[in-house]
Amino acid sequence: MTLSFADPPDSSSTGWDAGFLHSIEDDSFDSLYPKEVREISPWHWTPAEVARKAASLLVNKAGTRVLDVGCGPGKFCVIGAATTKGVFTGVEQRGELVGIARDLIDRSGIPRVQIVHGNITAVDFADYDAFYIFNPFEENVRQAYQIDATVELKAQLYDIYTRYVSAQLSELPVGARVVTYAGQCDEIPQGYECHRTAFGGQLKLWVHTRRYLVS
Repeated sequence: MTLSFADPPDSSSTGWDAGFLHSIEDDSFDSLYPKEVREISPWHWTPAEVARKAASLLVNKAGTRVLDVGCGPGKFCVIGAATTKGVFTGVEQRGELVGIARDLIDRSGIPRVQIVHGNITAVDFADYDAFYIFNPFEENVRQAYQIDATVELKAQLYDIYTRYVSAQLSELPVGARVVTYAGQCDEIPQGYECHRTAFGGQLKLWVHTRRYLVS
């Protein structure tokens, strides 16, 4: 992948997030990415319309701290920060995707968004209020979903990562919010209830309603 971008719509204006990110469609947004990232967007990156809806479900007040688990090139985080008053952090283990996401953030000037290079098992979920999960571990068990071979991929990692996320979510205060898109929702622990759905049930808002104690 090369870190080269097409010019965004109306790129001469300042703060173009306030202009086109509220209504931008996938083709326009994905044109901001290198070809290799753009071509796999339909399978791996959140659709723009879904990202806007997911962000609105997660951010229930200004300053809500949102974590995107496996953020890729930062599409959800950028759209979320541009269309809500939340603070968005994405964690991504592929260094090149981190660089692409950070370059996009720098070019756009969008505030309240950062991308962290690291593994999800090094992240303390207590530092955040709300969480976005779009099949971040599926490529470990489905070869067709593999992005590339730059990180270790194996079935055992799906279990390790899923269990870690589930354990972290279970320790959060009642009221914590999680949005999942597609997938089996294996990361959602007991004690969370699905409060809303959208896009034919593919997008789900989960709210932590009770602490669940393992006997």
